[in-house]
This record gives sequence, structure tokens and C-alpha cells, in this order.
Amino acid sequence: VQLQASGGGLVQAGGSLRLSCASSGCTFGNYAMGWFRQAPGMEREFVATISWTGSTTYYADSVKGRFTISRDNAKNTVHLQMNSLKPEDTAVYYCAASLTLSTVVGDFGIWGQGTQVTVSS
Repeated sequence: VQLQASGGGLVQAGGSLRLSCASSGCTFGNYAMGWFRQAPGMEREFVATISWTGSTTYYADSVKGRFTISRDNAKNTVHLQMNSLKPEDTAVYYCAASLTLSTVVGDFGIWGQGTQVTVSS
């Protein structure tokens, strides 16, 4: 099972980015998917998660109303649309898969390689 994240980059504060995560080697629809992020010197933190069918989503308070997670099970992909970006959103963003719908890092057993998001002020 592999997850490949993409879409990171450098953007000015207030701008937008769309992250994508492509899955291969698994039955994508069997997994809840999540996005996490890790800033330098910080622990990895939860950003957003989406259920197997996409009917349920959860967000960290810090991104609620600005970020939107979505999935396309036909294309084995999950996306994170990030709007109104702030410098404090700067981090490496990781997608991950879990057999349970969770916001806890330890519940996700499959991880992508991460994509850097840098927001300049």
C-alpha cells in the first residue's frame, strides 16, 4: 500500500493550495483518510479526516472554515483544499489511511511521504 502526496508549495498569506494524495495497492474505499501536518520542532498534528464514503468529516479547530477535505473513491484520491492560508499553516503535510475514522495520529497505520507547504507573510 502506497500513498503519494502532492500539491505543496510556496504561497502568500491569504492564498490557496490544493493538496492531493493518490493511493495504490489497497482497496481505497476500505480506509478512512486523514491529513496531518508537522512544523519544524513540533509534533505531528491532526488537520482533517474523512470517512470511507465521504459522508463524515472532522477538522482541527485551527483550520475549520478554511480547509476542506474530499475524496474520490473512483480515482483512489483524497484532496485537501486550503484557503485563506496563514503563515502558521506552514508545515509538511502528510496524508494517511486508517481502518477507523479517527483524529489520532496513532490510529493511522499507512502514511504518505509528505509535501511541504510554506506560507509567507
